[in-house]
Amino acid sequence: MDTPTLVSLPLPMTTALLCAVLAGLVWWLNLGPQRANAFFAGFFGLGAMTSFLVGLRFGFGAEKLIPLQRMLPLFIGPLLYLGFVSLTVEKRHVFRLALLHLGAPLVLIALFFVISNNFLTLDLAISASYAIYCIAMFLLWRRGPDAFIHAPVNVTGNVSSWLLRGIGFLAFILVLDSAIAIDFALTGGAYASQLISYGTVPMVFLLLATLITLPMVFSRSSAAPYPKAAPQTDDVELLTRLDKLMEDHQLYLEPNITVQRLARRLSVPARDVSAAVNRAQGTNMSQFVNRFRLAHAARLLADTDQSVAMIATQSGFMSRSNFYREFKRVYGQAPIEYRASVKQRSDAVVQPLKSDVAQAQSS
Repeated sequence: MDTPTLVSLPLPMTTALLCAVLAGLVWWLNLGPQRANAFFAGFFGLGAMTSFLVGLRFGFGAEKLIPLQRMLPLFIGPLLYLGFVSLTVEKRHVFRLALLHLGAPLVLIALFFVISNNFLTLDLAISASYAIYCIAMFLLWRRGPDAFIHAPVNVTGNVSSWLLRGIGFLAFILVLDSAIAIDFALTGGAYASQLISYGTVPMVFLLLATLITLPMVFSRSSAAPYPKAAPQTDDVELLTRLDKLMEDHQLYLEPNITVQRLARRLSVPARDVSAAVNRAQGTNMSQFVNRFRLAHAARLLADTDQSVAMIATQSGFMSRSNFYREFKRVYGQAPIEYRASVKQRSDAVVQPLKSDVAQAQSS
């Protein structure tokens, strides 16, 4: 069955363009340490290159590019996983992890040329890679938002949410690539163009949605509550020290404060800090830090005439929308309404005092 090149060519090229734009976007976003941005940018950059090669192969018949186009997907799962896991481990461990997860595909490619030059074997390895990294990312997701100790506390919940979406993405391309591999095994690729075209349509919409929502999502904080458990003996003492550290040094005013930095100041493991907050207060670290930020903002709203936007920035929030949402969730009022209500209460107290003073002077 012949498939018009207009069906197979524009969609992969569109996917390549969107992935290239996303690679630049995630490099610019504040996800935490630069190594995470580099892995995510590499993931989208690899997606752009792979889609571009698919377009050249099925749109222009560039058969010489087949080996490269069939090998690159081996690195998709590792790069996506490394982006997330790099937010959970110390910098000194990242190189070892990168060497392991990016070195394994290189070994597989070498073995492919030495032992088996059959692309079906390579396709099976790619499908196995997708499945393995789906499982690895799921296990990472189960550790919860506070596992991402090197991400700014206000985005840890969103990182966990996007990790779950990454699992869904890998599962989708696992199904799509497996279907294409089966088609090549049974029919020599007679339906590969159709599968690529129809499979790419939802991917284009997914990438468009990601491009639109990613900047907004990573300006939000997670408000998902933790089940409050009975605090352990050391939790109270640790929280007391943490409260004092936050108040004395006003670390909450730093937009990029991380669990790891707080833990270092307290000389305890980051997981102990997160666990103490989770058990004793039933919140995650993002909500804990925002409690201090919101109290600071409330004082500024009551005592100054600064704009709400300036107060949001001075209180450690990276976006005004996040500040508005969190303030209303905690105080039940928008910041402007809160300022007006405080002023109204203040005027209600001042007016009787003025009347008393006037009566005293007249008598």
